[in-house]
Amino acid sequence: MENLFQYDYAIRALEASALVGLMCGILGCFIFLRNMALVGDALSHAILPGVVVGFLVAGQSVLAFFTGSVVAGLIAAFLITYIQTNVKSKEDAAIGVVFSTMFSLGVIGISILTRKEGVHLDLKDFLFGNVLAITPQDLWLTSLVAVFVVFSSITLYRYLFISTFDPTLARAMGVSTKVIHYFLMLLLSFTVVACMQSVGVILVVGMLIMPASTAYTLTKRLPSMIAISAGIGVVCTVSGFLIAFALDITPGPAMNVVGAVIYLSAILFAPGSGKLSLWLNRRKASRAMKTDDLLKAMVSQGNQKEPDLLAIQQKMAWSNAVWKATWESALEMGWIEEKSGKWALTGAGLKRGFELMGAHRTWEQFMVENLGYDKSQVHLQAEHLEHYLTPQLIEEIQTELGHPLKDPHGAYIPQRSSRTEILLSELTVGQKALVLTRQPNEHVMAMLWKQGLTPNYSITILEKRKDGFKVKVNGEEKEISEELARTMQVVQIG
Repeated sequence: MENLFQYDYAIRALEASALVGLMCGILGCFIFLRNMALVGDALSHAILPGVVVGFLVAGQSVLAFFTGSVVAGLIAAFLITYIQTNVKSKEDAAIGVVFSTMFSLGVIGISILTRKEGVHLDLKDFLFGNVLAITPQDLWLTSLVAVFVVFSSITLYRYLFISTFDPTLARAMGVSTKVIHYFLMLLLSFTVVACMQSVGVILVVGMLIMPASTAYTLTKRLPSMIAISAGIGVVCTVSGFLIAFALDITPGPAMNVVGAVIYLSAILFAPGSGKLSLWLNRRKASRAMKTDDLLKAMVSQGNQKEPDLLAIQQKMAWSNAVWKATWESALEMGWIEEKSGKWALTGAGLKRGFELMGAHRTWEQFMVENLGYDKSQVHLQAEHLEHYLTPQLIEEIQTELGHPLKDPHGAYIPQRSSRTEILLSELTVGQKALVLTRQPNEHVMAMLWKQGLTPNYSITILEKRKDGFKVKVNGEEKEISEELARTMQVVQIG
């Protein structure tokens, strides 16, 4: 490795590898998005007869090999397209018939030629590549092909884009999708021939697909995908060549293995879409749902001075590990707190708990009233959806339903807001109200909870005094100060 850059052939091989990675990365995006991976594989195999014909016409000439291979690739592309459109056959079957036939003819031709004295055609170099044998003429040809591929991709980007994603719209706009298709086949043939010396005809499809597949997992925008794929292609070919040079192994397979490692790494660790990221997101969502279930269970127990945590754990059927993790999550979110050795919900926890209860009961009412469900069928679905229904969406559903006060089972629905919301101090003796879950601040919600004034029960005004109110809540009489009554947001229900 220390002497690598002292050899001209090694430098040429490194430069050719980088160019091959760039071409494959760019062109591979369109091949991948058009589901043409098998076509790329077919063209890479089908160029061998062109090599044989080129040798017969002009001998061991780089230009003859290139011209013969490109012509063979275009013939293969035409045959595949013709069979797919004019013969009753499966698309992949047409590809298999053409590439296997032409590949076989090429192998037979090379086998016959190598029997002749003075002919030096090594089938292995065509199949698996021999990047270290690249001549200055090969490098110039690869450079010209790379420039042509990059230039064509930039100038024809609009046509490639629209014909890839919406061929019908492209035809309506006057774009000949057939011409674009065959031009893409021409570019693919050029690229395959340029890759023949580096990775060989068998492995070229890997360099066309793996960088593009990796880029596809990292972005959903085509310009970004092309740039990322081109970069990954260069990394694969260059690093694969260096690894092969260091270990004295064949470069083509090494380049593909590097591509596979990068692709698997993207599948596992891609931000947002990688398996690890998805697993972490699912775990986070599961923990959040369990935390929500804990809060709803605590507010469902009523205004107990200290919630019965053992009863909640038994009802949820959670293991000690799940219970501990859920409890720690609620503590981190600031939804529970410890005071004087006792655990209680904070104002924020109360608000969240009643929002969940309101979402659950509102959705049950919506399913019964608007979707025709029986009330015995709605609980499980509401139990799942309550975690995803935002307060704004629940408010819209309540407005659609006319702000129902009770769910199908007769329980009061905690109201976040109402068109007729007022202060408790504005009520008169005998009137009833529900506490809204939206209060001026979380401190007010906590104060109401301590006095048993929750959105879960109706409040009846029994007596109005100068210093406050005497009310009845859930069968109990309570005193409310004038200051608190002038703060409480309620909706009158009778």
